[in-house]
Amino acid sequence: MQEAGNAPHNSTAAIATENLTRRFGDLVAVQDVNLRVSPGQFFGFLGPNGAGKSTTIKMLTGLLAPTSGRIEILGLDFERQVVDVKRQIGVVPEGLALFGRLTGAEYLTFVGRMYGLDRDTCARRATELLEFMQLADQPHKLVTDYSHGMQKKLALAAAVIHGPKILFLDEPFEGVDAIAAGTLKSMLQRMIARGATIFLTSHVLEIVERLCSHVAIIHRGQLVAQGSLEELRAGVEAQSAAQAEALPSTGKLTLEEIFLHTVGGTRSAEQELSWLG
Repeated sequence: MQEAGNAPHNSTAAIATENLTRRFGDLVAVQDVNLRVSPGQFFGFLGPNGAGKSTTIKMLTGLLAPTSGRIEILGLDFERQVVDVKRQIGVVPEGLALFGRLTGAEYLTFVGRMYGLDRDTCARRATELLEFMQLADQPHKLVTDYSHGMQKKLALAAAVIHGPKILFLDEPFEGVDAIAAGTLKSMLQRMIARGATIFLTSHVLEIVERLCSHVAIIHRGQLVAQGSLEELRAGVEAQSAAQAEALPSTGKLTLEEIFLHTVGGTRSAEQELSWLG
């Protein structure tokens, strides 16, 4: 298990941060985070509520300026080359912020044009994306009338219309039904197969374990672990052995068990609600 401050720097990372920090007055939301995500990784970014996940992803995507520290995306310094960076990334934020008075096709065309695509390319890709996302059957329907799952799929379509090399996803499966989730997962796996990098935050650990090859865990604003799932699993097992702590005997540790062990999320019997015993 690789500690936060020991990220290697022997090759160009897709995403790299150095002592990334964000303060809100006296509150330190993110402190000295050193992340490293290699090209082509499906990377999960985990943490309890209020741990600093959304603040971190907002800094990585230019929605929030760091108080201190550095961010590099594909070897580009974010602060000095922000336009070049944003051309290379796609973002599905937690708050989708779609333009509700447009149709799906109009919205995708608008986003594509903002990324500098010509009209013919925008039209072709918008048509393909709407078909793939199963959003093409009601071409005159306004985005504001879409269901939540439909809006999630449209947001993902908009995030990939320009062919980004890195895709940032903040809770992409929240409020999405099984059919829509399957469509989203299919697209994400296709992107990974073609060499893209995906940075995912989610509270659904089963999805993260199924999709992601590497994971980082943030707790109280600090990065407490990062590495492959096998590295994190081995780190927890070694730590537990050193402390003579019993681990579940059901075989290989799940990501949920790794996460709870890392952030101290287990409860004792004395902490349970008395009237539910």
